[in-house]
Amino acid sequence: MRILLNVKIPHQQFNAAVKDGTIGSKLNRILEATKPEAVYFTEQDGCRSAILIVDLPDPSKVPTLAEPWFLTFQADVEVRVVMTPDDLKRAGLDELGKKWS
Repeated sequence: MRILLNVKIPHQQFNAAVKDGTIGSKLNRILEATKPEAVYFTEQDGCRSAILIVDLPDPSKVPTLAEPWFLTFQADVEVRVVMTPDDLKRAGLDELGKKWS
């Protein structure tokens, strides 16, 4: 199951890591542990943020995705299930439409 992680990182924690020279190693450690299919760094609501796509084999593993961000940066993390176009094709929407119409 593909998961989208939307991470908003507070200024204070990120700035402190930039200033003390540990930001690169902290980010690398998280990315190596979560092994995202894709990761993008951006801005959201005036905060530094990251958007990651991760293939998650088991829902019980959600904490392994979120806790590194919580514990390292006190970040806010949103977790969403996402689908590719092929996933959506296999969802059976036509049958569901017939059943629930």
